[in-house]
Amino acid sequence: MKSTPIPALVLALATGGLHGAACASPDLPQVIDVHAPLTVVKPPIPDGGWFTSAELGAISTSGNTTGTSVTGKIDARHETPRWSHEFLLSGYFKEDEYDDENGERQHVRSAERWATSAKASLKLLRDGRRAFVLGSHVNDKFGAYTRYSTLAVGYGSRVLTRPDKSLDVEIGPGYFAGERETGEDEDGLTVRGAAQFRWQVSPSAFFAQTVSVEKGTSNTHSVAETSLSTKINGTMQMKAGFSIRNDTSVPDDKKNTDTQTSLTMVYSF
Repeated sequence: MKSTPIPALVLALATGGLHGAACASPDLPQVIDVHAPLTVVKPPIPDGGWFTSAELGAISTSGNTTGTSVTGKIDARHETPRWSHEFLLSGYFKEDEYDDENGERQHVRSAERWATSAKASLKLLRDGRRAFVLGSHVNDKFGAYTRYSTLAVGYGSRVLTRPDKSLDVEIGPGYFAGERETGEDEDGLTVRGAAQFRWQVSPSAFFAQTVSVEKGTSNTHSVAETSLSTKINGTMQMKAGFSIRNDTSVPDDKKNTDTQTSLTMVYSF
């Protein structure tokens, strides 16, 4: 089955050459877990401090098509003089309603995905360089892989630093274990690469683009996420996001690529 290419990394690198509005931006965070939607820009965090954001979006339809979809995420970051710790929990589900042949109302779950991750980054001597360990787990009831867990270590560096832009890259080996929709278990070694571009478009608008690729012996798992956030006040933002997930090896009855478009409210504290 032919896999759909992901051009997001090209977009991120090309956008990095643009000249954004000149403004004093807060400290841009390092590459985080990319198995869930991006967060808005985080302010500087003092040593020993926490930054947390909660995100929620919902769509309800009625009439000829009736259903509800909900997406949400909680993201927390903790800083110490030598370490950065990041924790993430996200979920997405969709439920459709229809009348069966007897005229009775039925509810059918058509999407259900939960993801969690934890990452610890050791700050090296030079600014923007770090060694990290990352663990993540995804349950996707209707995906090509219903269960997908990864553990990766590696090295990260900031390759672009400007007052309103940054580009971080990561690379390193890893291990994955998953269960396909057919019930078949699969595991093996991987090579993981990731890139994240951040751009303070204006004092009230923030663009982010993230790509990660995990190359294994039997499958290549790719995730690309794009978001544009607009500040409402000191703690509230509105975020429009688009994500693409691609697996090169899937069952015949599954598609290689899943996409998700979202509009969410984000509260930071």
